[in-house]
Amino acid sequence: MKMNKFLTFVLAMAMALALAACGSNAGNKDAGGTESDTAYVKEKGTLVVGITDFAPMDYKDNNGEWIGFDADMAKAFAESLGVKVEFLEITWDNKVMELDTKGIDAVWNGMTLTQDVKTLMETSEPYCKNAQVVVISEDRAANYQTEDSISELNFAVENGSAGAEALDALNIRYTAVDTQAKALMEVAAGSNEACVIDLLMAGAMIGEGTSYPNLTTAVELNSEEYGVGFRKGSDLADAFNSFWKSAYEDGTVVEIASTYGVAQNIIEK
Repeated sequence: MKMNKFLTFVLAMAMALALAACGSNAGNKDAGGTESDTAYVKEKGTLVVGITDFAPMDYKDNNGEWIGFDADMAKAFAESLGVKVEFLEITWDNKVMELDTKGIDAVWNGMTLTQDVKTLMETSEPYCKNAQVVVISEDRAANYQTEDSISELNFAVENGSAGAEALDALNIRYTAVDTQAKALMEVAAGSNEACVIDLLMAGAMIGEGTSYPNLTTAVELNSEEYGVGFRKGSDLADAFNSFWKSAYEDGTVVEIASTYGVAQNIIEK
């Protein structure tokens, strides 16, 4: 008899735990019963955004706080979800793995919407125009204004970036580095003759009044668009698109873009 009471107690506890587990999982599912990233983010209370040091989109101010056009918009998006934003500096080539393992919830770092990105992630609608551009010392730039002319240069390029893809398409060899900022440093130090970076970054980082006054742009290799990446199938992409439309209409997007000098690159909504 005592054993029966004990078994009844054990079964009751097991059922209670199962119901609790079902309840917690239910919070992460949408109306259709599929996993909801939006519910997952709201439940944990943070939106973890994967970034690199990439002015004017994501970079640190004098107090060590992440700022920039993308960083400020990410803060606003997180606020619209009722959560806090957390920025995590990632190795760019590992961005998909970071998403899939839930190390981060979004990649928001001036990310070019390449075919690979759109295949491996759930991406937002494009929000910004960009190009990949060759950066070289000012005294040599006049000699490198065509794709054919740059084939003789040795390049530094961020590993896994759109710039690397552009050079791969031209069969031009390069040294892979961790970030676009490091690629610029390689050219400034004379370790490499040129690099390929985003046009938006070039506008903020090189030329008169910057840390690299003797560097300038040469040939543009393509034109492209930026988007935000989420886990494949994530409903956060739709949440982002709705947020962005509202933020554009109320002037928030243009106001923040003007702060960082990228208003002319924003795609109208």
